[in-house]
Amino acid sequence: MSYPVFATGDVLNASDMNAVGLWLVKTQTIGTGVSSVTVTGAFSANYDRYKITVSGGLASTPLDIRLTLGSTATGYYGFLLYGAYNTNTVQGFGQNNAAFWGYVGTGTSDALTGNFELDNPFSTKRTFIAAQNALSLAPSGVGNSFAGYLADNTSYSAFTLTASTGNMTGGTIRVYGYKN
Repeated sequence: MSYPVFATGDVLNASDMNAVGLWLVKTQTIGTGVSSVTVTGAFSANYDRYKITVSGGLASTPLDIRLTLGSTATGYYGFLLYGAYNTNTVQGFGQNNAAFWGYVGTGTSDALTGNFELDNPFSTKRTFIAAQNALSLAPSGVGNSFAGYLADNTSYSAFTLTASTGNMTGGTIRVYGYKN
């Protein structure tokens, strides 16, 4: 596949831009000492799949970041696999008709971090999630992988990230859309 080459001053048209696969849709700063942050206008008919990241900032206490779509507080299913860096033991547990998806990100006094993808949040189809995250705690930490779905066919344009405990301060949420 070849990609267009542009000279300074070129005006790009839709065909030129179609060669780009990942678009920054929205950036939102996390406030000071907040337990949750809502990102509006995140999803639209322009994309079927989204990548969402959380970076920078810090947490008042070690925490997991939870995700809800719109105001839906039921029907979240998923499974978490995790393990501590200083052991060889893999552990896991499921979420069965929960009020949110847990484990889409983590936070410590050093940083907030999150990395997950959503399929079909705006479509009137089931929404699927996949997340991979790491938590650094002295002298060890934890790595995890989480996947699941929301058991409804609702179209969403907004989501909320909530701290499992304590508060979050600073950091940036970025929403990217994958080219259809």
